[in-house]
Amino acid sequence: MKYQKFKKIDLPDRKWPEREITEAPVWCSVDLRDGNQALINPMDIEKKVRFFNLLVQMGFKEIEIGFPSASDTEFAFCRYLIEEGLIPDDVTISILTQAREHLIARSAEALEGAKSVIVHLYNSTSAMQREIVFAKSQQEIIDIALQGVAWVKRYFENFDGRVRLEYSPESFTQTELDFAAEICNAVVDAWNPAEEEKVIINLPSTVESATPNIYADQIEWMCRHLKRREQILVSLHAHNDRGTAVAATELALMAGADRVEGTLLGNGERTGNVDIVTLGLNMYTQSVDPKLDFSDVDKILEVVEQCNEIKTHPRHPYVGLLVYTAFSGSHQDAIKKGMARQKEDAKWYVPYLPIDPKDVGRSYESIIRVNSQSGKGGVSYILESVYGYKIPKMMQPAVASAVQKVSDAKGGVLSEEEIFEIFAREFLNRDAPLKLEDMHITIADHEAALRAVLHRDNAFHEVSGKGSGVIDALSRILHKEGIDFDVVLYQEHALSRGSDAGAAAYFGIKRAGKTWFGAGSGENITYASVNALISACNVVLRGKR
Repeated sequence: MKYQKFKKIDLPDRKWPEREITEAPVWCSVDLRDGNQALINPMDIEKKVRFFNLLVQMGFKEIEIGFPSASDTEFAFCRYLIEEGLIPDDVTISILTQAREHLIARSAEALEGAKSVIVHLYNSTSAMQREIVFAKSQQEIIDIALQGVAWVKRYFENFDGRVRLEYSPESFTQTELDFAAEICNAVVDAWNPAEEEKVIINLPSTVESATPNIYADQIEWMCRHLKRREQILVSLHAHNDRGTAVAATELALMAGADRVEGTLLGNGERTGNVDIVTLGLNMYTQSVDPKLDFSDVDKILEVVEQCNEIKTHPRHPYVGLLVYTAFSGSHQDAIKKGMARQKEDAKWYVPYLPIDPKDVGRSYESIIRVNSQSGKGGVSYILESVYGYKIPKMMQPAVASAVQKVSDAKGGVLSEEEIFEIFAREFLNRDAPLKLEDMHITIADHEAALRAVLHRDNAFHEVSGKGSGVIDALSRILHKEGIDFDVVLYQEHALSRGSDAGAAAYFGIKRAGKTWFGAGSGENITYASVNALISACNVVLRGKR
């Protein structure tokens, strides 16, 4: 085999499988650094400011703003944020630097005047990097890190604001664990934090090389072997080479990590960073407050897509345009029933929807969309939720069949307007070949009398009948006209939306062994019911179902 299998971690008494995530980690966005360096067209200052403002509005308290020693643009952005007073007092900005003196000196210059900063120092530690890239021993790699710490101390010695150190053994997941612990412990000792101070030890999955449980084992092992653990924030920075960055981060939090670095929607080198939106909303659905504001995912989408110039996949978890949309008939039916029984203040309990779309700023209008794969549940949901027509269960297959015929012919998704047009054309207030005009109703002694002008076959003639109610009287008239049927369905309800009509009614009538359906609307139940029965008869006479 060409590829080597990643070795298991020797941790037989691992504790993380029994743990749960019960609180949000410290979040740090790296969109403006890791995400920015992975773009075809890196952000200019205007875009970076817009992105920074979004992160602040969402509630991030730590934001890695860039690599100010890398370019004039990065340096200028850092200075702009500080000089324009755009950094809130409760937000700490972070910058990345390699362990090189001129880069650290330039970083200190860029950060002058900031109130609270994190200096993120890194050097690569894996055997692969040591052998192929640097040709250095383990001790020489440790010396690079310690020299970097010394330079940070020197150039930030007289810094007016608060300075915290973050250290990353880059390529941590491909580094021998005993060596990773050795270099991290050496860095913490060299920085020698004050008693109340916490050093950030960031343990990145720079290249995701194994299953998520391996990363969790590595993090738990490190948490046990970091000597000054109470003065350390163990941080995660997972890339997504295997497509499991979210899972790896979740398990690593269970393994004892305190902090997460990631990006909105997962942008970053190669396959990207862990997606903080997905990770945070995963927590939210498990009753854990993520401490970030995801209540307007469409705004997040807009800013991220415009600044990164990358479109979001419509199936992206929680934020994709189609993630709350069901096309499958069985899914639509289950969602329709779940939504119908969901109470305003009750625990969320709707099939196929792990989160209430309203919680992230989405409406219910696009939950169900109809194409050739859809069924009766989806069609009836749209007719009820958008137009107010509560199609009886017996009638739903007939309506869905009419809609599906059009969808099959069109070969795509039907709009809500198109669905209603089909329903109206095939079932609602049909007035040909029968049409009832000049209707007069009188009710006396528990008997209804109906007089009207019937338009049929291009002729008008007066009709009349009596019955126990208006519909009974109309049925008797229609039977006299030679239209025999048995009523197998009748339902009615108030109609609060749509046209000026105040009521809707539905009839199912059986004739010659077949059942036919019609619907009617009117200013009240009586007129809606009359229109529905006439519609059903017209469906029969037209030979359509």
